[in-house]
Amino acid sequence: MSAQRILVIGSTNTDMVIETPTLPVPGQTVLGSAFRMTPGGKGANQAVAAARAGASVAFITALGDDALGVQRREQLAHDHIDVSHVVIKKGQPTGVALIVVDTRGENLIAAAPGANWQLLTDDLVPAAPAFVDVKLLIMQLEIPLESVVWAANYAKQFGCPILLNPAPMPAQALPASLLKNVDILTPNAGELRQLAPDAATLEEAASRMLALGVKMIVVTQGSEGATVYTKEESFHVPAFSVATVDTVGAGDCFSATLGVALAEGQPVRAAIRFATAAAAISTTVPGAQVAMPTREKIEELLAIE
Repeated sequence: MSAQRILVIGSTNTDMVIETPTLPVPGQTVLGSAFRMTPGGKGANQAVAAARAGASVAFITALGDDALGVQRREQLAHDHIDVSHVVIKKGQPTGVALIVVDTRGENLIAAAPGANWQLLTDDLVPAAPAFVDVKLLIMQLEIPLESVVWAANYAKQFGCPILLNPAPMPAQALPASLLKNVDILTPNAGELRQLAPDAATLEEAASRMLALGVKMIVVTQGSEGATVYTKEESFHVPAFSVATVDTVGAGDCFSATLGVALAEGQPVRAAIRFATAAAAISTTVPGAQVAMPTREKIEELLAIE
């Protein structure tokens, strides 16, 4: 199957990770066993995951004019991602995330967005050619919400489907004008509750999002798998059983590879299973982008289960 063209718009960070026996609580210092710096950021994670899963990926992001920005751009190009529309913000630092991971693979994350928060609509206008002939637009919320809304509106002029991973959730509610343009929404359970805070159940929260125009909601549930909601049906896909060492980036891997599978025309249940397998593999390797699996690895796990 020929590679489908996917456009990703979002953040790029450098992840600075400390491995600890337990996660610290407020006021506590926990001594770690290891430290590493790896490429991250939800947008870049998803761009890399989609490329390794077999898509032809163009990525729009903002980097600082610093050494970390140079490293991130080179690394993205190394993964055969089109970086011709990457924006360099003079005087701004490239985004950084500080991550603590414990022996169970659970994590705490604090991020300084830097240039990510300067990816403005004025930066997207010159990148308009990147929207043409795209099978899917993937976005997250580590860039200004106004830019996400603009990109969604612009993509719809070309009839382009949109996958939105609503993370991290902003303090303000997502505008209805954005949600009506979203074809696939991929929140985790907590994020779905934030989207409809007065809903009594996840099912009710999903129904409210569907009523606002979202076509399909895929709720990621970690080791429990994922649950799909549409106006016609709902169903659950279990997770694959793997030896998890680090869950950082697993949600990004799921969203991106789900997008790849759907862009290829895979049936929804098969696409969810494809994404679930990819996300499971990503948890077996420490780090975010370094853990994103190749198409070959994903298909190997699918063949076993």
